[in-house]
Amino acid sequence: MSSEQELLKTVLEPLLEDFQYWFSRSRSLLESERLSFFTVEEQAQLLEQVKKSQQEVSTAQMLFKATDGQAGIESRMLVPWHHLVAQCWDVARRWRELKAQDSQS
Repeated sequence: MSSEQELLKTVLEPLLEDFQYWFSRSRSLLESERLSFFTVEEQAQLLEQVKKSQQEVSTAQMLFKATDGQAGIESRMLVPWHHLVAQCWDVARRWRELKAQDSQS
């Protein structure tokens, strides 16, 4: 295995798994709860973004596995996923804060 392949396997594979993990958690929250800090449309749009990104990451994972780790991903593809994960983290933080306020009332 070349050092480039090893680097891809060491860095890209876990990164894709992390994307899937966070998108899955966010999707679960968006599908199961009504987030009052969003309009219904905003929440639905974010959910659709998460679903679309999940599919893109799944495709990238399949390609990576099918080529035995020889296919990389252009960094410009990773940037929107990073931004969406950051947005999902912010939504989860806001949700936890809201739940904490509710439990104190």
